[in-house]
Amino acid sequence: MQSVTAAAFGKFILLGEHAVVYGVPALACGIDRGLIAVLESLEAGPSVLNLLGESRFATDEDALGRAFGALLAAGSGAPRGEVRVTVKGELPPGMNLGFSAAAGVAVARALEARSGGSEDAVRNRADAWEQVFHGNPSGIDVAAVMHGGVVRHRRGEPVRRIAARRALHFCIGSSGAKPAPTKSMVEGVAALRARSPAVFQATLDAIEALCARGETALIDGDVVTLGELMTLNHMVLAGWMLSTEPLERLCESARAAGALGAKLTGAGGGGAMVALAGAAGDAAASEIATRIIESWRADGRSGFEVVVGARRD
Repeated sequence: MQSVTAAAFGKFILLGEHAVVYGVPALACGIDRGLIAVLESLEAGPSVLNLLGESRFATDEDALGRAFGALLAAGSGAPRGEVRVTVKGELPPGMNLGFSAAAGVAVARALEARSGGSEDAVRNRADAWEQVFHGNPSGIDVAAVMHGGVVRHRRGEPVRRIAARRALHFCIGSSGAKPAPTKSMVEGVAALRARSPAVFQATLDAIEALCARGETALIDGDVVTLGELMTLNHMVLAGWMLSTEPLERLCESARAAGALGAKLTGAGGGGAMVALAGAAGDAAASEIATRIIESWRADGRSGFEVVVGARRD
């Protein structure tokens, strides 16, 4: 039986979530925790997906079945024959860490690997998968889980990798609650825009400036400035009513433990937040990360450490 294995990163949004919907660039990080898809050929169909123990046929009419069917039909065309795809890994679902996009990219890569398909075909398949779950996603999740490192994404422009000077050490904390549906959070931000267009545009301009300064900080290896920008971005997101009390407590305790910056990540309304401990490999950053995780545990929360890679010369 033919078998193919492929992988994808998890991700978090470093700067610019929600604003990316309105044409502002956003920066996203692929993390060293992701998903693996193992594809096997079947003698008879229909094709079946097993996602962390939950199985769906491509002919099923629920969201997961429809997403799998859409992925199979996109890309470089329907697969040769029927397949069984098993997805596993360490990336937690329902945390705004790109689980859906990582699953889609890993499955798409496994399919395309059999025929030597391009990364564009992988993206097409993953986009078709994401559209079932999110309607009209910005595309930043797929870009981040495909590329790893730090990427800059603006709607309508090619994704650009940022040549970060230093690898970065982050802690990701769980609020203990699944995030609110992305659609409802996006609609809430849109309502704010409708009520005060001029104020909202000024805020978008501020976020765009944060992202531009963040890109410079990454290139220069200025982790202190990058952390400050993260905290400023969180203040804007909290002002858009996207944060929650548990997310605020995680951010506050991370900063008290020495984090250079902390913010919610993704759609908000629950899910995860991210704190910057410093440059990967620095003893001080390792100590800060340990204190952050311990402070969360003392408060009954959980978290884990990740590294975001630097440029590859």
